[in-house]
Amino acid sequence: MNAPWLSGLRFTLLATSLTIPALASAQDLPDGAGKATVARLCGACHDVNRVRAGYTPEGWRTVMRMMMNAEIPVPPDQWDTVTGYLAKNFPERPRPPAKIIAGPVQAAIKLWPVPTPGSRPHDPLATRDGKIWWTGQLSNRLGWVDPKTGAMKEFTLKTPMTGPHGLVEDKDGNIWFTGNHIGIIGRLDPKTGAVTEYPTTSKDPHTLIFDKTGTLWFTAQNANTISRLDPKTGAIVVLAPPTPGSRPYGMAINSKNELFVVLFGTNKIARIDTATNAIKEYLLPNAASRPRRLAIAPDDTVWYADFSRGYLGRLNPVTGEVKEWLSPSGEKSAPYGIVWTKGALWYNESFAKPNTIVRFDPKSEAFQSWALPGSLGGDIVRNMDVAPDGNPVTANSLSNEVGLVEIK
Repeated sequence: MNAPWLSGLRFTLLATSLTIPALASAQDLPDGAGKATVARLCGACHDVNRVRAGYTPEGWRTVMRMMMNAEIPVPPDQWDTVTGYLAKNFPERPRPPAKIIAGPVQAAIKLWPVPTPGSRPHDPLATRDGKIWWTGQLSNRLGWVDPKTGAMKEFTLKTPMTGPHGLVEDKDGNIWFTGNHIGIIGRLDPKTGAVTEYPTTSKDPHTLIFDKTGTLWFTAQNANTISRLDPKTGAIVVLAPPTPGSRPYGMAINSKNELFVVLFGTNKIARIDTATNAIKEYLLPNAASRPRRLAIAPDDTVWYADFSRGYLGRLNPVTGEVKEWLSPSGEKSAPYGIVWTKGALWYNESFAKPNTIVRFDPKSEAFQSWALPGSLGGDIVRNMDVAPDGNPVTANSLSNEVGLVEIK
C-alpha cells in the first residue's frame, strides 16, 4: 500500500483537484460496515477525508474497479461492503448544471467503453491510421479502437503498475507513453506489442509531445521539470522552470517549434526555445488561475483551459496580452482537455453535470455546447486530441470510455 507509485497517485482518481474540506481524523468517518476498511486502507495512501468528494453509486463502483486494478488489498469479501459504505455515506456533492448552448454547428458524440473495467483511460491519441488510442492508467495497458468498425485491441505493458499517462505517435507509427507511476518513458511497437523503456530521473513523467525536429519532450509535475529525450540515443536533458513548485502539465508546439507548457501549480505559462532550451514564463493576470491544458491556434496564440476558475483564456506570446471568457457552465465547471480544430476551440467542462463538450468561435466570441451522453455523463475528459479528419477525440476517465466528436 505504500509503494511509490501509489503515493504518487494520491487518489487523484477522485475526478478533480478541487478543494475538499479536511476533517481532523478518520474517526470522523460515519459509522457503518466498511468504515474500518476505508480508514485503514484508503488512509494509507491519501487523506482519508478525500472520499468526501463523493460519487454516484455507479461512480463509486467504477472507482472500486480502479482500486481492484491497483491491487489495493481489500479482502475479497469486503469489496461490496466498502462500495456500499462509500455510496451511502459519500454521495456525489453538488455540481454546476451543464449549460447547453445551441449554435450553428452540428456535431454527434460517439463513445466506446474500453475493454478492461476500471482502466481509467487518461489520455487519448488519434493516430494517422484513424484509430483512437488510450492509456489505461490503472489497467497497465494501452489500447485502441477503430471508430469505423468498433474493433478494439489492448496491449499489456512490460512492467506491472507502470501507470501509463500521456501518449503520442512517432513518424514510424510507434506509440510513446509516460510511465507515471514508475518514472519511465515507454515506446510500444503496435505490430509486435514489444515495449522499450527509458528510465528517467523525473519520477512522475506526465505529458509528452514531439517537436518538429523529432525530439521528444515530457513534463513531470511533482519533480517540477520539463525534459527532452533523443529517441535515437535515449539521452535525456532535464530543465527546471524558474518558478519552484510550478507543476509543469500540458504542452503544445507552435509553428516556430516553440514549446508552450501550462504550469498547473501557479498562474503561469512557460515558453521553451527548443533550440537553446531557454525558458520564459508568462504571468496570467489572476493569481487563482490554474490552467491544465492548452491549444495553439494557427496564428500561434495560446489558448488555455483555466481549471480552477472556469475560464477559457487566450495568451498572445508576442505582447503578453491575456483575454478570458467565462465558460458556459460557470466558475465551477473545471475546463480541462482542449484542442484547436476546424477554426475553433473545443474543450471539456469536467465538473459540469453532465460533462460537456464546448465549442468557442474566436471570431464571433460565441460559445456552443453539447452534453456528453451516458449515465455518468462522460466524466472526466482530462485530455483531447484531433483525428486526421479534424474531429476531436477524448478519453473519459471515470466513465471508462473513449470518444469521438463528429463535426458535421
